[in-house]
Amino acid sequence: MNRKFFQVPALLILLAGAASLSAQQSAPSAVNKPAQPKEDWSALPIASSGLDVSRMQVSQIARWDKEEYTEELLRAQWRPNDPIDLYVVLPKSTEKVPAILYLYDFSNDTERFRNESWCRRMTRGGFAAVGFVSAVSADRIHAPRPMKSWFVGELQEGLGTTTHDVQMILNYLAQRGDIDMSRIGMFGQGSGASIAVLAAAADPRITTLDLFDLWGDWPEWLKQSPIIPQEQRANYVTPQFLDKVAKLDPVKYLPQLESRKVRIEYVVDDANMPSSVRSALLTAAPKNANILRYNDEAEHIDEWHANGLSGWIKGQLKPSWSEPPIDSPAPGQASEQR
Repeated sequence: MNRKFFQVPALLILLAGAASLSAQQSAPSAVNKPAQPKEDWSALPIASSGLDVSRMQVSQIARWDKEEYTEELLRAQWRPNDPIDLYVVLPKSTEKVPAILYLYDFSNDTERFRNESWCRRMTRGGFAAVGFVSAVSADRIHAPRPMKSWFVGELQEGLGTTTHDVQMILNYLAQRGDIDMSRIGMFGQGSGASIAVLAAAADPRITTLDLFDLWGDWPEWLKQSPIIPQEQRANYVTPQFLDKVAKLDPVKYLPQLESRKVRIEYVVDDANMPSSVRSALLTAAPKNANILRYNDEAEHIDEWHANGLSGWIKGQLKPSWSEPPIDSPAPGQASEQR
């Protein structure tokens, strides 16, 4: 028997073992590395959320220069695996302009932000329009997250994460140099209105809120809202699920907004809004809030045609020039996105 046949593999095994031991000794121990803190979705201010604000990266993907405005599509990211398409639409102006953030409910995507009519109307009067979508919705649902995920199913994450996003977006806008940060408003619809309340409670830079079809009073909303499929409802009324969202209820934070300008709009016959939830939210609203009730959707559309989607909020932010802030569509444009 040839002993060298056995000696060569044995020698290779010894050398490989020595190399592995050397690599382990020279490499820094993973145990000694400080762990990245997990983002606390129930902590509203980003300063106490654990989100690493130094990781903010914003890059321009596209830019469109129109006669009345300029639009930028930006890719914003401050947490792994969650890039955000951020649209910043600016009027043609050499001055710093007020800005309004637009956050529609979770079922909406970014299509309206690319609509030229929407961009013209939202910037009319000298305002910047900033559009994005909430977490766990639209194109923010991607691998490694299961595609069947949806905003309500991950309500704590959707509310908390997007509340932090609003504050990070404001940090970015403050760095640009073309936004008047003393005049920041936010329009929110449905789940977007809930997030607007939470973000304003966390960040005093938001001075004006226009809340349409505000969601909240989570124990009742989750128990009654038709938005939730009946076969799934049992998953969202458990003590464990309700405990996760208890600190993210607009009912808790609305009374804290006395110093802000707040308008709350509801369509009375909206089947998706339980009347008890509406009553709880209006009871919690700041005493100085402007409450508007429309009997039906047709009445709300009439108001929109008369004063524009953001006519009220623009009037509160008071631009430095005298151009009327009305952003209502011309006759025959009723089908355009609001």
